[in-house]
Amino acid sequence: VRNSREFPGMQSTLFVEIPKGVKVECRKRQVRVTGPRGVLSRDFSHAALDMRVLKGSRRVEVATWFGRKAAVATVRTVCSHIENMITGVTKGWVYKMRLVYAHYKIDYAITEEGDEISIMNFVGAKNVPVVKMPAGVKVIRDEAKDTLRLEGTDLEAVSQAAAAIQQSTRVPHKDTRKFLDGIYVSEKTHLSIDE
Repeated sequence: VRNSREFPGMQSTLFVEIPKGVKVECRKRQVRVTGPRGVLSRDFSHAALDMRVLKGSRRVEVATWFGRKAAVATVRTVCSHIENMITGVTKGWVYKMRLVYAHYKIDYAITEEGDEISIMNFVGAKNVPVVKMPAGVKVIRDEAKDTLRLEGTDLEAVSQAAAAIQQSTRVPHKDTRKFLDGIYVSEKTHLSIDE
Protein backbone atom coordinates (compact mmCIF):
# COMPACT_ATOMS: atom_id res chain seq x y z
CA VAL A 1 0.00 0.00 0.00
CA ARG A 2 1.42 3.34 -1.03
CA ASN A 3 1.07 6.17 1.43
CA SER A 4 -0.76 9.38 0.61
CA ARG A 5 2.46 11.46 0.64
CA GLU A 6 3.55 9.88 -2.63
CA PHE A 7 0.11 10.45 -4.18
CA PRO A 8 -1.33 13.78 -3.06
CA GLY A 9 -5.09 13.80 -3.44
CA MET A 10 -5.34 10.06 -2.83
CA GLN A 11 -7.10 10.60 0.50
CA SER A 12 -8.77 13.73 1.87
CA THR A 13 -9.39 13.65 5.62
CA LEU A 14 -10.79 16.14 8.14
CA PHE A 15 -11.47 15.79 11.86
CA VAL A 16 -14.17 17.15 14.15
CA GLU A 17 -13.34 17.60 17.84
CA ILE A 18 -15.91 16.22 20.31
CA PRO A 19 -16.27 18.39 23.45
CA LYS A 20 -16.76 16.93 26.93
CA GLY A 21 -20.33 16.01 27.77
CA VAL A 22 -21.16 15.14 24.14
CA LYS A 23 -21.40 11.64 22.71
CA VAL A 24 -21.12 11.04 18.95
CA GLU A 25 -21.96 7.73 17.29
CA CYS A 26 -21.26 6.91 13.61
CA ARG A 27 -22.75 3.79 12.11
CA LYS A 28 -23.21 3.23 8.36
CA ARG A 29 -22.77 6.97 7.71
CA GLN A 30 -25.56 7.80 10.13
CA VAL A 31 -24.45 10.24 12.83
CA ARG A 32 -26.13 10.52 16.22
CA VAL A 33 -25.06 13.33 18.58
CA THR A 34 -26.17 13.29 22.22
CA GLY A 35 -25.63 16.25 24.55
CA PRO A 36 -27.15 18.17 27.46
CA ARG A 37 -29.87 19.76 25.25
CA GLY A 38 -31.01 16.56 23.57
CA VAL A 39 -30.27 14.18 20.72
CA LEU A 40 -29.82 14.96 17.02
CA SER A 41 -29.34 12.41 14.26
CA ARG A 42 -28.63 12.75 10.58
CA ASP A 43 -28.19 10.40 7.64
CA PHE A 44 -25.16 10.99 5.37
CA SER A 45 -25.53 7.76 3.37
CA HIS A 46 -25.87 9.76 0.14
CA ALA A 47 -22.21 10.87 0.42
CA ALA A 48 -19.41 8.46 -0.54
CA LEU A 49 -17.34 8.99 2.62
CA ASP A 50 -15.66 7.04 5.39
CA MET A 51 -16.85 8.20 8.82
CA ARG A 52 -15.81 6.94 12.22
CA VAL A 53 -15.22 8.02 15.80
CA LEU A 54 -11.54 7.48 16.58
CA LYS A 55 -10.97 5.25 19.61
CA GLY A 56 -8.77 6.77 22.30
CA SER A 57 -9.35 10.34 21.13
CA ARG A 58 -12.44 12.54 21.14
CA ARG A 59 -12.52 13.11 17.38
CA VAL A 60 -14.66 12.16 14.39
CA GLU A 61 -12.77 11.32 11.20
CA VAL A 62 -14.40 12.04 7.83
CA ALA A 63 -12.45 10.89 4.77
CA THR A 64 -12.82 10.21 1.07
CA TRP A 65 -10.53 8.24 -1.22
CA PHE A 66 -9.52 9.23 -4.75
CA GLY A 67 -12.07 12.02 -4.66
CA ARG A 68 -12.41 14.69 -7.27
CA LYS A 69 -13.17 18.31 -6.42
CA ALA A 70 -16.86 17.80 -5.49
CA ALA A 71 -16.15 14.74 -3.32
CA VAL A 72 -13.38 16.57 -1.43
CA ALA A 73 -15.72 19.53 -0.85
CA THR A 74 -18.32 17.13 0.58
CA VAL A 75 -15.88 16.17 3.36
CA ARG A 76 -15.82 19.75 4.68
CA THR A 77 -19.61 20.08 4.29
CA VAL A 78 -20.28 16.94 6.35
CA CYS A 79 -17.82 18.13 9.04
CA SER A 80 -19.66 21.47 9.22
CA HIS A 81 -23.00 19.66 9.64
CA ILE A 82 -21.56 17.56 12.50
CA GLU A 83 -20.12 20.70 14.16
CA ASN A 84 -23.54 22.39 13.92
CA MET A 85 -25.17 19.34 15.51
CA ILE A 86 -22.63 19.43 18.37
CA THR A 87 -23.25 23.16 18.87
CA GLY A 88 -27.02 22.52 18.85
CA VAL A 89 -26.94 19.91 21.62
CA THR A 90 -24.55 21.99 23.76
CA LYS A 91 -25.49 25.65 23.23
CA GLY A 92 -28.67 25.54 21.13
CA TRP A 93 -29.62 27.95 18.32
CA VAL A 94 -31.58 31.23 18.46
CA TYR A 95 -32.80 33.30 15.50
CA LYS A 96 -34.21 36.75 16.32
CA MET A 97 -36.67 38.24 13.83
CA ARG A 98 -37.82 41.87 13.58
CA LEU A 99 -41.23 43.05 12.39
CA VAL A 100 -40.77 45.87 9.87
CA TYR A 101 -43.75 48.02 8.86
CA ALA A 102 -44.32 51.53 7.50
CA HIS A 103 -48.04 52.17 8.03
CA TYR A 104 -50.09 49.13 9.07
CA LYS A 105 -48.76 47.71 12.32
CA ILE A 106 -48.08 43.97 12.02
CA ASP A 107 -49.64 42.00 14.86
CA TYR A 108 -49.09 38.35 15.71
CA ALA A 109 -50.36 35.63 18.03
CA ILE A 110 -48.34 32.70 19.31
CA THR A 111 -49.86 29.53 20.75
CA GLU A 112 -49.02 28.62 24.37
CA GLU A 113 -46.84 25.73 23.25
CA GLY A 114 -44.93 28.03 20.87
CA ASP A 115 -45.43 25.69 17.92
CA GLU A 116 -47.51 28.04 15.75
CA ILE A 117 -47.62 31.75 14.88
CA SER A 118 -50.47 33.70 13.24
CA ILE A 119 -49.56 36.96 11.48
CA MET A 120 -52.35 39.55 11.45
CA ASN A 121 -52.92 42.93 9.80
CA PHE A 122 -49.94 42.59 7.44
CA VAL A 123 -50.31 45.58 5.04
CA GLY A 124 -53.91 45.82 6.24
CA ALA A 125 -54.88 42.43 4.81
CA LYS A 126 -57.74 40.48 6.37
CA ASN A 127 -56.31 37.01 5.71
CA VAL A 128 -54.25 35.53 8.55
CA PRO A 129 -51.29 33.37 7.49
CA VAL A 130 -50.51 30.64 10.04
CA VAL A 131 -46.97 29.22 10.18
CA LYS A 132 -46.39 25.92 11.98
CA MET A 133 -42.97 25.35 13.52
CA PRO A 134 -40.96 22.22 12.68
CA ALA A 135 -40.49 19.65 15.46
CA GLY A 136 -38.08 20.88 18.12
CA VAL A 137 -38.48 24.60 17.29
CA LYS A 138 -40.24 27.02 19.62
CA VAL A 139 -41.31 30.59 18.77
CA ILE A 140 -41.57 33.10 21.64
CA ARG A 141 -42.15 36.82 22.04
CA ASP A 142 -38.87 38.67 22.76
CA GLU A 143 -38.43 41.43 25.38
CA ALA A 144 -37.58 43.98 22.67
CA LYS A 145 -40.46 45.64 20.81
CA ASP A 146 -41.58 43.96 17.56
CA THR A 147 -39.15 41.06 17.94
CA LEU A 148 -39.61 37.27 17.78
CA ARG A 149 -37.25 34.53 18.98
CA LEU A 150 -36.97 31.11 17.37
CA GLU A 151 -35.22 28.56 19.60
CA GLY A 152 -34.15 24.97 18.99
CA THR A 153 -31.30 22.48 18.85
CA ASP A 154 -31.41 21.69 15.11
CA LEU A 155 -29.95 24.57 13.08
CA GLU A 156 -31.69 23.54 9.87
CA ALA A 157 -35.10 23.33 11.56
CA VAL A 158 -34.67 26.77 13.19
CA SER A 159 -33.52 28.41 9.95
CA GLN A 160 -36.32 26.70 7.98
CA ALA A 161 -38.88 28.07 10.46
CA ALA A 162 -37.42 31.57 10.05
CA ALA A 163 -37.62 31.24 6.27
CA ALA A 164 -41.26 30.10 6.46
CA ILE A 165 -42.19 33.14 8.60
CA GLN A 166 -40.38 35.51 6.25
CA GLN A 167 -42.01 33.96 3.15
CA SER A 168 -45.47 34.24 4.72
CA THR A 169 -45.10 38.05 4.68
CA ARG A 170 -43.73 38.32 1.15
CA VAL A 171 -45.70 40.63 -1.14
CA PRO A 172 -45.58 39.78 -4.86
CA HIS A 173 -45.21 42.36 -7.63
CA LYS A 174 -43.60 44.99 -5.38
CA ASP A 175 -40.12 46.47 -5.53
CA THR A 176 -38.39 45.04 -2.44
CA ARG A 177 -35.90 47.93 -2.42
CA LYS A 178 -38.75 50.34 -1.73
CA PHE A 179 -41.40 48.15 -0.09
CA LEU A 180 -39.73 46.82 3.07
CA ASP A 181 -42.71 45.60 5.13
CA GLY A 182 -42.25 42.08 6.46
CA ILE A 183 -40.59 39.94 9.14
CA TYR A 184 -36.84 39.51 8.75
CA VAL A 185 -34.01 37.71 10.60
CA SER A 186 -32.02 40.30 12.54
CA GLU A 187 -29.68 38.18 14.65
CA LYS A 188 -28.36 34.61 14.85
CA THR A 189 -26.94 33.46 18.19
CA HIS A 190 -26.93 30.65 20.78
CA LEU A 191 -29.25 29.91 23.70
CA SER A 192 -26.35 29.76 26.18
CA ILE A 193 -23.23 31.82 25.54
CA ASP A 194 -20.29 30.42 27.53
CA GLU A 195 -17.36 31.94 25.71
